[in-house]
Amino acid sequence: MTWNVEEFVNAAAVTVDELAAYVDESQRGVPRVVGRRPPGELAERLGLARWIREGGMTVDDHAGFLRTYLAEGTRLHHPAYLGHQVAAPDFPAALADLVHGVSNNPMAIYEMGASAATVEFEVLRWMLGKVGFGESGGGVLTHGGSLANLTALLAARASVAPEAWTEGVPGDLALLAPASSHYSLTRAAAILGLGERAVMPLDVDGLGRIDVARLPEALERVRRAGRRPMALVANACATGTGLHDDLRGIGGFCAANGVWFHVDGAHGASALLSEKHRHLLDGIDLADSLIWDAHKMLRTSSLAAAVLTRREGDLDAAFRQRASYLFYGEQGFDLIGRTVECSKAELGLKVFLNLAWRGERGLGEYVARRYATAHRFWELARERPGFECPYEPESNIVCFRYGTGDQADIRERLMEDGAFHLTSAEVGGVRHLRITVMAPATDDKTLEALLDRIAGAEEATAGSR
Repeated sequence: MTWNVEEFVNAAAVTVDELAAYVDESQRGVPRVVGRRPPGELAERLGLARWIREGGMTVDDHAGFLRTYLAEGTRLHHPAYLGHQVAAPDFPAALADLVHGVSNNPMAIYEMGASAATVEFEVLRWMLGKVGFGESGGGVLTHGGSLANLTALLAARASVAPEAWTEGVPGDLALLAPASSHYSLTRAAAILGLGERAVMPLDVDGLGRIDVARLPEALERVRRAGRRPMALVANACATGTGLHDDLRGIGGFCAANGVWFHVDGAHGASALLSEKHRHLLDGIDLADSLIWDAHKMLRTSSLAAAVLTRREGDLDAAFRQRASYLFYGEQGFDLIGRTVECSKAELGLKVFLNLAWRGERGLGEYVARRYATAHRFWELARERPGFECPYEPESNIVCFRYGTGDQADIRERLMEDGAFHLTSAEVGGVRHLRITVMAPATDDKTLEALLDRIAGAEEATAGSR
């Protein structure tokens, strides 16, 4: 069935109107920030079974469905959204999603999306320049940081054990990483065939940062265990705390000892765009590989994550695949040889349009303001009795405690009525509340209200015991 273009135009107009109202009321903090209605109840409200069974949706039906759909879930543009590290997407990136949804050019093969591939080339060239890899580096965009970490570690494995692709993974490889690393690193080790036991922990300080002075001991432990280091992973920044490892010190150690240095910069690499905060990434140019998520601090919608390598050939060596119906195209232009994905979305367009509208400076200011808001929360919390902050924040992530009660219970009470969305994490083995400042609408009024509600929620929890 061919498109009814007029119907599409009308449906798109309705969609834009509903989404515009959704973002507007979200930014103004009018509705609750999160809804968690049970799936069965929500499915009934949305009429899912009927629509699946009967079809026949009209433009007017679509408007009503979308209104109900958007009323549930999480409003990332809301000032009280302080939860996970997911962007409140800017509208240029949203436009890119619309373009891809219509054109659907899976551009890992150049002939399937020349414009999309060319845009990605230039976005990657920009990213490589920002991290200091320049013309000698290589890159590709993937659907998410977990896949990006896996891809980077495939490049590391190819460098250390090039026979692994055809002969299987040697049993003596090890991955060195702090316990504060993202779970996707351990998952990648298992997927790669190393197994979880091959992930060997690095010594850290009380806040989970790699102790550079004890890296020689860690390397010696690996060797005594009869293993070879495949890669050493550092955080920029750690998912739980938002704190950064000493990239310069770690990079120098890895270079001196011939160890592949991988940086998980999924969240923190965007600080390179902020003059005030780029020092946190000092030494990132020493990495052999790194990842950088655009769907976190570059304000694109999910998902768009970069895998960058200091030497282009290292990324090309990650996959060694043959398929006569695919691998015959434009030499140097097809990206399929660098990714797990074949039908890869037009991810570069989302990053490009945000840059085209806001510029490097605008995105850098966004990062700096979110970091400043998080620091302001830390200042306000320290002034209030009962609040405890284990560290001064370096990014837009802050961990803290209130009182001596169960912090998870406090969080659940805040989430129950949808007034605030925040998370929790362990710091030094102790459960803390955790905020991540992502929405531009979050201000001092929001922060003060959150502190008030936390104190009230803990008192309510204590009273119910």
